Amino acid sequence: MRRMGDVLAGIHAAWEFESDALVIRFERGIRTPKLYQVLRERRVPYEALASVTLTPGKRGTVVLHAVPRPGADPLMEAAAGQLKESSDPYRLVLPTDQETLAEYYRDELRALLPPEPEAAGAAGHGAGGPYDGLDALDGHGGPDGHGGLGGPDRGGALDALGGAEDPYGAGGAVAPAERFLVAPPSGPLSFKAYDGKASFDGRAEVSFRWFWTGASSEKWKAGDQTFSVRDLCGIEWRSPDVFDGHLRLLARDGGPRPTQPDHDPASVVFGLGYGLVHESLPFAAAVLAAIRSSDRAPVPVGSRTPGAVAERIRHLGELHRAGLVTDEEFSTKKAELLAEL
Repeated sequence: MRRMGDVLAGIHAAWEFESDALVIRFERGIRTPKLYQVLRERRVPYEALASVTLTPGKRGTVVLHAVPRPGADPLMEAAAGQLKESSDPYRLVLPTDQETLAEYYRDELRALLPPEPEAAGAAGHGAGGPYDGLDALDGHGGPDGHGGLGGPDRGGALDALGGAEDPYGAGGAVAPAERFLVAPPSGPLSFKAYDGKASFDGRAEVSFRWFWTGASSEKWKAGDQTFSVRDLCGIEWRSPDVFDGHLRLLARDGGPRPTQPDHDPASVVFGLGYGLVHESLPFAAAVLAAIRSSDRAPVPVGSRTPGAVAERIRHLGELHRAGLVTDEEFSTKKAELLAEL
């Protein structure tokens, strides 16, 4: 940027251009999308961006869109293309009278990025007006209405060791980032799902505590769950805006798991106002970032504390007395828990 500290103010957000990063600050007004209000501010190094586009918006607006590289932002990796355009934190909506200014900053940003692939240039970056014909790169016009990152049919499953598939339609030309370059959201670190409460200590452990009113019998039999980040390889977030919304933790050992999240003790399910995007997505992104940054050291056998085992046995006894588990199931599970010491 020629002038460090320049600010471009749009609708619900403002972009500040620093010497090495784009700082996105979100408004906190009543009309501002709730995800923006939770995020508050994001600092995006220029190396985390794949492209910058300018396209016509709705009702007399233009849209400046900074597209992050695959693997650069834990929030977008966790979202896996399921965010609606109105909630995409990388879109800045401006009135058309700021179109010339938007063109200037688009070009300034592009000058800081690696050279674009030839396919992108052929798609509309050359001659021909201020707008870009890059629907695939910009996230507009997708038939699923969720932007250009692939839509919810991608499943939302993120392997912490492998990363997501290329979501930008560039045939693999955009090099994925080797590590997260954008910091994960600072919160919330807990939220209420339909069947339980999910909590994260911000570093090492994720826990699920089941609700009597929503949890399935399978989850009650398994008891409240605590997961070490080192035992996880990724997360699967499916938006509450679509059917079967949930957050699933993916175990590193890759063992069998129930197909339905409602039956999986490593999942919490959304619905009826629970697990909303602005609560569950930042949570999922924070967990994913912790998984990626963990040292992958093997967890020693017998690492569960005696207190945690005693709590699980106490809960198991309650289920046994309530008739939810049989004598045989109680004895077997108790022996398994004692063997963890």
